[in-house]
Amino acid sequence: MAAQHQQGPAGRFAQTAALLPAWLRNPLERLPQRDQARIEEIRLRAGQPVTVSGPAGERGVPGAEEAVRPGDLSLILEVATRASAHTALDRVQNGFVTVRGGHRIGLCGTAVMREGAIHNLRQLSSLCIRVARSVPGAARDVLDQVRDGQGVKGTLILSPPGGGKTTLLRDLIRALSDGEGGGAVRVGVADERSELAALWDGVPQLDVGRHTDVLEGCPKAEALMMLLRGMNPQVLAVDEITAPADVAALEHAANCGVSLLATAHGSGVEDLRRRPLYREMLERNIFQQLILIRRNGSGRSYEVLPLGDGLC
Repeated sequence: MAAQHQQGPAGRFAQTAALLPAWLRNPLERLPQRDQARIEEIRLRAGQPVTVSGPAGERGVPGAEEAVRPGDLSLILEVATRASAHTALDRVQNGFVTVRGGHRIGLCGTAVMREGAIHNLRQLSSLCIRVARSVPGAARDVLDQVRDGQGVKGTLILSPPGGGKTTLLRDLIRALSDGEGGGAVRVGVADERSELAALWDGVPQLDVGRHTDVLEGCPKAEALMMLLRGMNPQVLAVDEITAPADVAALEHAANCGVSLLATAHGSGVEDLRRRPLYREMLERNIFQQLILIRRNGSGRSYEVLPLGDGLC
């Protein structure tokens, strides 16, 4: 397993802090390790001190009261992407770049438009560095219910934003691919926004298993079809179904005998039924079951619900 997969939560945070100049990095490195392990984002805004955010919200960093300068933002982006800020900004039509370790840097500034679309950004104003972390074992409580003998049940993972859908999906991919709880399964991952595997020089920075093929940066519907045609997957996985084309591609894959893993925003089955896109998806019986994630104090609980005539 690659070294980046073995780092603990504090180690992943230290990897993101290392992208910063010393005067910003040092106060972050002085934070207690238990705090470092909980930090989810480092936020830098021109003219304001650096802040960090986690489960308890956004807060300042002791010893880092000096305002961030605009030039600091460009320098951080250059260090993180191993390219000039100008070259990096040419790749930000989606509003972020993924860097070594799978960490994601969201960007704000002045947009440069070309033919009605964002071409790049100039004069950065904010960076949000999201700490990428795998959670091995996150799928332990539901893995047996996702496996179906030697196969896999088509499963839709549902929660409100920030509920842990991507974390659960990633660990299901890893567990199935590595053969936990049964035989190893070939998994194709449509990773449009670099959130599941986060490729860097072709190598997944987050652990998605040994028998997993990743297509990154491509719209989900097209990626699913490319994986289906080219990689002969037994399972296809995709994060955040948001468009009719996604549903059509998933239905096509299911009709080809491929099992599906996917996520969607929602609070429950009734919430899905109220929205035309998801109601149609349920009516087409693309998925066999739903995993509903609920926050339970500081943790999460999972409820597995069958889909079919009873719920659709």
